[in-house]
Amino acid sequence: MRKILFAAIVFISSLTQAQQEIKADLFDALAFKTLEVSYEYYTTERSSIGISALFNFEKRAADFKYNEKRMFTPFFRHYFTSNSNWNYFGEVFMGINTGEREIELDGSPNSYKEYTDGALGVAVGSKYVSSGGFVIDVYGGLGRNLFTSESRAVVPRVGINLGYRF
Repeated sequence: MRKILFAAIVFISSLTQAQQEIKADLFDALAFKTLEVSYEYYTTERSSIGISALFNFEKRAADFKYNEKRMFTPFFRHYFTSNSNWNYFGEVFMGINTGEREIELDGSPNSYKEYTDGALGVAVGSKYVSSGGFVIDVYGGLGRNLFTSESRAVVPRVGINLGYRF
């Protein structure tokens, strides 16, 4: 029992010593009716893992919107510099997305078919971290859906995030 308790304390203390960030995508919130939040955990000084969750509240009839209704995106980032304020990164991600696609049936009104798919992709970006912990990161990239023909072939990964490092 002591060994399990000791291992749990060491594990929890290692998490509290590492840098972590929580962010929200300002661009998606202002340009679309979409909410995207992210959590990022630094494994080393120059690499991190994280997850983003995107929820699309835009109606079907909107002229411009994300095709995905929901998307959960685990990612890995590698930072190319060790500058404490500005840093550039490359990202590999796997986006698990759901949505619906319009299908045409002879003689009937527009119908929609729901899908779930997984996209593998890459992105690049830049991040600013202030001395007080305020974070801004800007990134862009593309992924490709892999598993079903009902989904769109390409999945965008773009954002302007504002957040806090703790």
